[in-house]
Amino acid sequence: MEENEVKGRKVAIDIVKANIFAVAIMVVAAIVFLVPFFWIWAGKKPIGELLGGIGNWGTAFILMFVGIVVHELIHGLTWAYYAKSGWKSISFGVMWKLLTPYCHCDEPMHIPGYMMGAMMPCIILGVIPAIVALFIGSLPMLAWGIFFIAAAAGDIWMTWLLTKENPKSMVLDHPSEAGFYIID
Repeated sequence: MEENEVKGRKVAIDIVKANIFAVAIMVVAAIVFLVPFFWIWAGKKPIGELLGGIGNWGTAFILMFVGIVVHELIHGLTWAYYAKSGWKSISFGVMWKLLTPYCHCDEPMHIPGYMMGAMMPCIILGVIPAIVALFIGSLPMLAWGIFFIAAAAGDIWMTWLLTKENPKSMVLDHPSEAGFYIID
């Protein structure tokens, strides 16, 4: 039996197109969050306070590298929760040609669990910090949130593709590409 017959129908996204999509996501997220940010905070805090000190930006920049690792760890923790074999099914690596870290689950799971694992880094590292930044008036935190929403562009795209599938189907993470197999 061929690999595709065993694993099901392959669905993959192009990494280059995903990076272009990430730029679009970043622009949309910037508009969605920066407009209310400045509407709420302009005139209520001095511009220097809104911008934050160089230390705030430096810390945010350094933590972005840590956040990239945490992004993959969040995928792993969430997928391990939904995978029958738990943490044993999770592996991490880097696609060196594109300097892209990844997390991989090597066993099939139900589509809703896979989607949860795909979107959790965007929510935890992107959306929540961006919303908190709106409440506390922190532009460095807002930049962090927008960056991690954009960093989840491939995850957003794959989740969107999964919305078109039968939710009762199983999904198996692709071992070497940004994508998955649908097992009906």
